[in-house]
Amino acid sequence: MLYLYNKHPRIKLRNAAIFDNINRVTVSFYKYIFIHEPIKFRNSLYRMFFKFNIFGRVYIANEGINAQISIPKKIYHKAINIITTSFAVLKDINVNLALDNRESFWVLRMKVRKKILFDNLPIDFFDPNNVGTYLSAKDVNNMLENKNSVLVDMRNHYEYKIGHFDSAINVPVNTFREQLFHIVDFLKHYKNRDIIMYCTGGIRCEKATAWIKYNGFKNVYQIKGGIIKYVRDARIENLLVKFRGKNFVFDERMSEVVSKDVLSKCDQCENLCDTYVNCFNSRCHNLFIQCNFCRKKFHNCCSEHCFKTLLK
Repeated sequence: MLYLYNKHPRIKLRNAAIFDNINRVTVSFYKYIFIHEPIKFRNSLYRMFFKFNIFGRVYIANEGINAQISIPKKIYHKAINIITTSFAVLKDINVNLALDNRESFWVLRMKVRKKILFDNLPIDFFDPNNVGTYLSAKDVNNMLENKNSVLVDMRNHYEYKIGHFDSAINVPVNTFREQLFHIVDFLKHYKNRDIIMYCTGGIRCEKATAWIKYNGFKNVYQIKGGIIKYVRDARIENLLVKFRGKNFVFDERMSEVVSKDVLSKCDQCENLCDTYVNCFNSRCHNLFIQCNFCRKKFHNCCSEHCFKTLLK
């Protein structure tokens, strides 16, 4: 009998993934499209992903699908072809290849939610057919030469800290919901300029550009495929990569290196550092930046207090 969920302990799944010696490809995709029966769709997709030994995190809702997954490299093309031809709602999805293929996931988690991306706005404003104009890597570089362009980073502030475009502005909050709440007022002085938004893979900018267009902004653009596609395409096309530092990702890798620039500091000693970790104290699990020196000094914890708590 196939269980349509994980019934093994997390540590067991992690150890199994570490020792399976399977080369994997990390990809992401999303699509805003109406899914009539999300639970039924979820169960069918789970069976297929399980069959192909695909790990990752997938959210499904009436409004669409948002997926970050890890596929065995030897069956990557076969799996993508079967997935996109077996489900009508997944036809013509844009698959975003990660910038590196270190171990990203060791378990498959697939959930049905109210929305694939929570916006916490009081009205149903979102129209996927009325979003910001998509820009290629070449388009982005060209538009950034224009002083009328305003580049807006639609990621959380902790993501922005370790990597961003030099000229980008960012609402200094830690959730996308907070950003949407503040963004219209934040950009009010730029309303007559060209607004270019970007995020990790593009999904947040679909809603963000739709929201500011709904609020009267006219010249609204978004980087197609987000940072991931921009960097990959710029490298392929031998363009100047204008994103500096690391691209924060929500998986075991924590980040992807884009350039050697270190833009942030250790949260404990303030020396240059851009390595995010979670506090080793499971009762804390705080996400913070920690250098190697402080990692040893504080025993992988965010504070002396957390370390002493572990000893009790």
